[in-house]
Amino acid sequence: MFETIHSSSQHALVIGGGVVGLTSAWWLMEAGFRVTLLERAPDVGLGASYRNGGQLSYRYVSPLADAGVPLKALRWLFQADGPLRFRPEADWRQWRWLAAFLANCNATSNRRTTSKLLELGELSRRRMAQLAVHVPLSEFGWREAGKLVVYRSRTLFDAVVARPDPGNARRVVSAAEMARLEPALAQLAPQLAGGIYNAGEAVADCHAFCVALAARLREHPRFEGIVHGRATSLFVEDGHIAGVETDEGWLQADQYVLAAGIHSRDLAASAGIGLPLYPLKGYSLTAPIRPGDVAPAISVTDFERKTLYARIGDQLRVAAMVDLVGDDPALDARRVTGLTRLARESLPKAADYTQVEAWAGLRPATPNSAPLLGRTRHANLWLNVGHGPLGFTFACGTASILADLMRGEAPPFALDFLAWK
Repeated sequence: MFETIHSSSQHALVIGGGVVGLTSAWWLMEAGFRVTLLERAPDVGLGASYRNGGQLSYRYVSPLADAGVPLKALRWLFQADGPLRFRPEADWRQWRWLAAFLANCNATSNRRTTSKLLELGELSRRRMAQLAVHVPLSEFGWREAGKLVVYRSRTLFDAVVARPDPGNARRVVSAAEMARLEPALAQLAPQLAGGIYNAGEAVADCHAFCVALAARLREHPRFEGIVHGRATSLFVEDGHIAGVETDEGWLQADQYVLAAGIHSRDLAASAGIGLPLYPLKGYSLTAPIRPGDVAPAISVTDFERKTLYARIGDQLRVAAMVDLVGDDPALDARRVTGLTRLARESLPKAADYTQVEAWAGLRPATPNSAPLLGRTRHANLWLNVGHGPLGFTFACGTASILADLMRGEAPPFALDFLAWK
């Protein structure tokens, strides 16, 4: 079933220098491949990896597609600071993605996806621990902070508590206990019905991780270097990729890996492959924590407002919002103002919100929130794409699976719908 590739004699070109591409390059080199990395930006980790939420949610995953989401989405569209914005496009890819997303908005699909992502999350947690031997956790602000998901609605909170907890990993927290567990929530706690706490989750700086890992790549004996250039198309010949056209010239290798975020969609299309990806535009704020500020030590997710808060070093990261507005990375000042207002209302004493640095990034999502892995119909073209907002969480896991697949080994668990077909 799995075709063996003699990796020690193979050269792989990994397209994409974000967290997914960098981890892919590392695990491929550890598997015996010689690797060249192609990145369009002048440095690594400057796309969707740059200022993401910073949460590593290995044990808590919540696919966007779920029963009731379409009705909620309609309400969100009419909220001034709502978590969703939608701008219709004359682009069939947007409508195809939305149709597939709606088809996944049911409890059965959500449970199936959640179960598979929990397997992937546990693998990713173990692989990150292995990587820490080479990239010390201190270099990118990694901290096992725990994760607290807070609920404002009593009905919603009771429904979440009623769900089974197979791993017995969660702790149910009442509103009265909330401020004792996380003092930063003292002012917000009276507005909350309760929360779910998972102790094993972590926070870290994804961009710093990318920079640290890139430094280790450069020291690896099988690393062929980074080419900074924009890939424009893949050239197919006799069922194989013969090369990649870039604005820096023609690049060739034995194996090719697409790990370029949303840009993977157009590159795959140049080889006749339609990837079910759409860019979910998200926003973040990074605010300095001053002496005397009460920033959360635990990473906090406000479930109904779809807003997360993570302390990374001496800064507070606030991330939220899903804008379906096409391939538009520009900051929307109204969204930045709205997110700042939400942060001030929820955690007013957590950081200096007059000094925020705002960011927006395009997160490449599949309709069911599960990444896509594996070989395409072109024998030497591979995928590691579609991680959505969980690229940092799942990167180490999907990279290790990709390396297994590319050297002809079975993955550690059944990939099911994670595998590209």
